[in-house]
Amino acid sequence: MMEMSRANFEALVSQALDEIPEELGAYIENVAVFVEDDPPPGDPELLGIYEGIPLTERGHEYGGVLPDRITIYRNPTLAICETFGEVLDEVNVTVVHEIAHHFGIDDARLHELGYG
Repeated sequence: MMEMSRANFEALVSQALDEIPEELGAYIENVAVFVEDDPPPGDPELLGIYEGIPLTERGHEYGGVLPDRITIYRNPTLAICETFGEVLDEVNVTVVHEIAHHFGIDDARLHELGYG
């Protein structure tokens, strides 16, 4: 298990967000990204989650809603990593995975693309 402060982990999440290509980043709308230490008790190995309405499901009536929420979980990520490089890679994959859900890409397709 890798040790890393919350501040350093949050910096990696921020860096992963900054690396989203500008062409895609322009379409990320009404989304807030959070880092939490632990996932919900029923899913202790969860690395991240997207909660919201994907862009592909938003119609003309979409508006006046709270932001979608992406949460990246620090402790389960650190638990499966042994090096800083592994944490960096896992954070990048998890951030891309959750943002892809915002774009309406499902888990099956993400696994095909190597982001599962």
